[in-house]
Amino acid sequence: MLRPRNRLLGAVVVTGLVGGLIGAAYLGTLKFVTETIGPDEWSLTAHLGIMVAVGVLVAAITKWLGRPADVELLVDNIHVSGGTDSLRQLRSLIPISLLCVGAGGALGPEAPLVTTTGSVGSWIGDRAQLGVRELRVVSIAGMAAGFTVLFGAPLGSAVFALEILHRRGLEYYEALLPSAIGSLCGYAVYVAVTGLGLEPIFPFPAHAALQLGDLGWGVAAGVVGALVAATFTYLCVVLRKIIGYVPAVARPVLGGAVLGGFAFVTPYALTNGEVHMADLNGVAHVAATTLLLAAAMKIVASAVTVVSGWNGGFIIPLFFIGYCLARATTGHLPGSDPWILAAGAMAAANVGVTKTPIGSTLVVTEMAGLTLLPPTLIASLVSLLLTSGVGLIHTQRQRFDPNEQDFDPDDTAYPEGAVA
Repeated sequence: MLRPRNRLLGAVVVTGLVGGLIGAAYLGTLKFVTETIGPDEWSLTAHLGIMVAVGVLVAAITKWLGRPADVELLVDNIHVSGGTDSLRQLRSLIPISLLCVGAGGALGPEAPLVTTTGSVGSWIGDRAQLGVRELRVVSIAGMAAGFTVLFGAPLGSAVFALEILHRRGLEYYEALLPSAIGSLCGYAVYVAVTGLGLEPIFPFPAHAALQLGDLGWGVAAGVVGALVAATFTYLCVVLRKIIGYVPAVARPVLGGAVLGGFAFVTPYALTNGEVHMADLNGVAHVAATTLLLAAAMKIVASAVTVVSGWNGGFIIPLFFIGYCLARATTGHLPGSDPWILAAGAMAAANVGVTKTPIGSTLVVTEMAGLTLLPPTLIASLVSLLLTSGVGLIHTQRQRFDPNEQDFDPDDTAYPEGAVA
């Protein structure tokens, strides 16, 4: 019989490998769905009808298969019992998320995929007969594998998976190396299966040696990101109260109609923004009004997507919003570099909501070029400090171990009213 440590290592490696395969299959299927019902394949009017139809399907699948799992529930399960105890909620999560993201909903695939790989990690750890602490480690490794499939950033994804469990810092330190192993295994499998290269996802222009002033611009980017995070969070709070008057079964349909209508204002309102960022990277000059409108509509569209029952994650949309606001400053802030501001604002906007300063910094700089790491880290930390009372993942909390002397049962969630 394998020793407990060997069982844990084996479960982590298997989880990472399976997570990479799941990621490749999920994103391959998502590409097919997007090419079938995505906004680029139809006229605005026809696509509006598709969005409403997807809303009807989401409501029907939810009623038939039950409410889909989400990252909040997975985070809570990891704290309390080490991981999820069932894969049943994935039956609705996978088809609903593929429809919502593929049709052009403003959220990305990160939350559904990470929830799936983390839940599968829990299942694998349970089959390996691991205890709660070891099961928690394997679940986190599964989350890391899911993140790295999306971001192509193994180190940042490993840290991100650990930080997203808490409001302040990384507390399950024993999971750091297993998380990195799971992340690398998932990354290797995904690259091998898809044949994709190892270059950064967002090739920002090469930057000269950093200057002292660039660190100051990192502070500015942190403030901007904090404002984005606060706006997005409290917009979700307000919209959730308003949509509370709409019957639950009708909310996805209403959400689809509103989102489809936003496309008549700007095409940047739909989809999570990843492809749009890649396209904008190849354009030297973009009108500031276009970028500001894109950022504003993306905030509103993302909030509508969150509250109306359309599944997806808000990490990539937050990256896109920060990116657009930074690029809009080109030529308007003497002495600034829009690409330094872009990396900083991308990370800071995400940190303000997810509380993942190190993970977000590493993910963005691994995706865009590590030379931007110092100002991006400053932006992330500034945003974290400015948004200490703001957040959407209310299951984030202190390490759950009542046997530890410093455990504070009151430090388990955001104050009431601070989150959606």
